[in-house]
Amino acid sequence: MAIKTTLEQIEEVQAAITKVMAGQDITLNGKRLTYANLTALEAREQTLLARYRAETGSTTFRTYAHNGAYSE
Repeated sequence: MAIKTTLEQIEEVQAAITKVMAGQDITLNGKRLTYANLTALEAREQTLLARYRAETGSTTFRTYAHNGAYSE
C-alpha cells in the first residue's frame, strides 16, 4: 500500500467531516452508532493542514469544507 500524501489525507479527512455533518450516525434498538467523531476529524484536519503548509511553504490553504464556510 502506497503512503498517501498530506494533501490526499486532507481530502479524505474533509470528506469524512462532510459525511459526519450530513448525519453519519444511526440509532437502532435504542443504541446509537456514530461512524466518525467530528471533534477528532477536525483536530486531524488542523494537524494535516499545518503539515501541508510546512511541506509546501504555503501560508494558506483555502477550503470550503464541511459547512461551506471559507477558511484558511
